[in-house]
Parts: sequence; structure tokens; C-alpha cells
Amino acid sequence: MNIKIDRQDKVPVYLQIVDQIKTQILRGTLPAGSTLPSERALAQLLDIHRNTVVKAYSELKSDDWIESRQGVGYIVSSAQCECPGESVPEKAESGDTEIRRSKRVNWVGEIKKEYLEMEKTFDDLFQRFTDESRYSLGSGIASYEVFNTEKVANDIAFLLTEGRKSQYFYSPYKGDRFLRQKLVSFLGTKGIKASAGEIQILSETNQALDFIATLLVRKGDVVLMEEPVSPDTYRAMELAGSKVYTIPVDQDGMRCDILERMVIQKKPRLIFVNSSFHDPTGNILPLERRRKIIEISNHYRIPVVEEDAASELVYEGEKLPPIKTLDTSGNVIYIYSFSLSFLPGLSLAFVVANKELIGSLSYLVSVRLMSTDWMTQKLLGLYLDNGTYYQALEAFRRNYKEKQQIICEKLDGMKPLGVAYHRPRGGIYIWCKLPDGVDSKSFINRAYNMGVSLLPGYVFYPHKNGGRNHIRINYSYESKERLCAGMDIMRRALEEELLEREK
Repeated sequence: MNIKIDRQDKVPVYLQIVDQIKTQILRGTLPAGSTLPSERALAQLLDIHRNTVVKAYSELKSDDWIESRQGVGYIVSSAQCECPGESVPEKAESGDTEIRRSKRVNWVGEIKKEYLEMEKTFDDLFQRFTDESRYSLGSGIASYEVFNTEKVANDIAFLLTEGRKSQYFYSPYKGDRFLRQKLVSFLGTKGIKASAGEIQILSETNQALDFIATLLVRKGDVVLMEEPVSPDTYRAMELAGSKVYTIPVDQDGMRCDILERMVIQKKPRLIFVNSSFHDPTGNILPLERRRKIIEISNHYRIPVVEEDAASELVYEGEKLPPIKTLDTSGNVIYIYSFSLSFLPGLSLAFVVANKELIGSLSYLVSVRLMSTDWMTQKLLGLYLDNGTYYQALEAFRRNYKEKQQIICEKLDGMKPLGVAYHRPRGGIYIWCKLPDGVDSKSFINRAYNMGVSLLPGYVFYPHKNGGRNHIRINYSYESKERLCAGMDIMRRALEEELLEREK
């Protein structure tokens, strides 16, 4: 077993050990049943503290990569290794019967390296939120309590009947023309001037980022983005072949002083910023920083991608104009999603940008997609036209504000345990600091086993160099009663975690 430690790497040493052992297991260098060095032996070999090895082996055991056996020590688990196929008799060309071994395709070796996840990913964790037997405090999904289902059903029936006049399963590659016209008016309420030809309809923010990265990012290009940052965001850029460099955030969002220094040093291809009620911290970028980002973009001629899905969910204070409203040079690519303020399960986003970029984006859509979701586009267009959406938006604000109050009151009750948080003035997330010494991964597993789903903070750090003592709490989806119950379970899980640490 060959393990090399890079002491200059920001990734903790124990995680370097974990990742390298996983890689060797997947490649077959460490087949099932292989014995690993003892904790003390590996510590001596790598010149590190034994506790670091203990931590690494515990991590591998928790995900079933290895197991421990009495009198043997640590061995590679058979659950993580390919089993050889059975031998089957076949006739050779000579007519003689011979035994040929059936061989499986080594899919781990065939799949592109960048698409192989070496540790439990955001997707694995997100799947937990589909378990209705548990209280979901992690998934950023719109509330199901706002829209009247009977009215929606009638409206869909109307659209289907009216749609028989045209090929309603298909829509233009830029998106439904009527919807784009209504989005021009919607953008006007946000201070953004755009024509229908400068709008591209897509299904969600992730798809928009993937397509934008396909158009703009070449292998080896540098992309600057905030840290912490949504895993879907940085993965889209990494899979496009970019080198992701991160800019820290404070209570006012992205640190623009550090941003400009990084722009000078790294000469990035683009800058990504989540300007309003940032995921996961809930921070909002003040006006002076928005102006500074535009100044940097214009001076260094660098595109800015602005994600703005939560900007309408303001509960206190003024609603700030998007960075796009300050863009007089056409350097900002603006992404807005209705994922937090429309029917859950009906996903729709759009991009506003320079006409040349939108033209190329539409071409890419024509190659990748047969059609965007006709029904969702027609329904949203109808609701923007007759005012239903704007009424629903007010209802979402009231609903989310009341739920945020519930979460904050419960967290206030946990402050004596060592919990700390900042209350955002909008959005749907609370970035919560756990008591000193409590690891978020261990804690969320305990909470999940007790009945509540949460997201650990480390998944929001591309280089896995932070967030181990934070969790992200979401309050948009569950009812108020279920939020209360879920937060009570979270408290009990935290008390158990702290009690266990004292033993």
C-alpha cells in the first residue's frame, strides 16, 4: 500500500489517507480481504500521529470501505470490490470444448475520472430528503402550502385543451415566446432591462450553469467563486475542466478586496457570485460590493455569472437590485430560478445575457434537448400574466418568514449548548455553527438515525478545507408542525453528541 502525504495541501491529512486508500481499492490494488497496516504501523510509516490514522480508518469503516476483525485487524471489505464472473463452457473454433471465464467490464476504469466520486457526495446526502419518514431540514424545495391544487389542476386542464391548436409538446429553443415576454415585465420589477431575445428558458439553475460552462470554460481555465458555495455550482465548473479558486465570504458576502487580488493573480475566465441570500450562509451582498464587482468586471474584462434565485424572498429591509441592473457593458450573465417560489416539482429557470451568448446558448439547447418543459412554461406564463404568480410570491414570503421564526426560536434555545448562527433577513437557509468539537458529519448521521435530515457544512467547500463544524438548515419545504418536531429531534441529537464527547 503506497500512501503519500502532501503537508502543503489544505485537505486534512486523514482525508488524504482516506481518498488514497479508496482509490487503491477501486483500482484493485487493494483487493477484497487485503490486510491494512495497523494504526500504529501506518502512523510510523507516514510520520504522523496515531490518532490521525484512527480517524482515517473510522471514516473508511463508516462508509463500508474497510472492516475490522478480531485478531486480524483492518481488512478491505468485499462490499466495495468487484466479484469475478462465473466460468461458462463454450465451444472453441476448433470444435473442442474449453472453459472461458466471463469477464465484467471494469466500469470504474471506463468512466471518466472526473465523474467518479471518491467519498459520500452531496447527491447521496440529498437522497435522504426523499425519505418521508424523516423530517427534512436540508432540501431547498418550495413550500407545497401556497398554491391551491384544485385551481392548478383546472388551469392545467385549460392549457391542455387550448394547446391542441399547436404542437404543445414542443417549444422554441429559446423557450415559449409568451413566457419570455412576461419575463421581460418580471425583470422590469427587478430593475433589469432586457428584450425577449436576450432570455433563454431552461429547466433549472444547474442546467444553466452546465450550459454556460460548456460555452465559456476551457480545460485549465480559472473560475473564481465564493466559499462556502453550493456543491452543484462548483461541480459544474470542475466538470467543465476548470480550476476552481475560492473567495471567502463574510457577513456581507464575497470579499471584494480578496476578489480583485485573485483576479490580478489568476486571470480567471469568469467570476461566479450568489448575490442575494447566499447558499448556504444566507448573507446578502450590499450595494457597494455589487458596484465593486461590476467595476472589477469592467476593468479586467471578465464575465460575471450572477445567481439570484432567492432575491424576491425578503422579509426585512429593502430589496437590493441585482448586480445585472448595474451592468451597462453587457458583462453579466444573470440566472434566476423559480425553484423556491413556484409549484414544487415544476422546475424552471432562465438566463439573461448578451444576445450573442443567448444565441449560442439556444443553439446548444437545440443540440442537447428536444424541448424544454412546455407545461411548466405555459403555466408560469399564465400566472405571470393574470397576477397569480405575484400573489403567490407574497404568500411564499409570509410562509417562509413564519417558518424562519420557528427555526430561529429553536436555535436560540440551543445557544446554551454552544450553537451559534446569524439570522438572515430573507431566503430559506440558516448557516448554523455547532458547538466546539462537534463534527457535522458525525452529527448529521446521528440526527438522521433519530429521524431528521440535515446537510453538513463540509460539502460546501470545494477543497474540503472547512465547514466541518457547520450545518445548513432549510425551512422552506416542511410544514410548521414538522419543522418544530424536526428541530426538537435535532436538539436531542446534539445533546446526545455532547454527552458522548464527555465520556
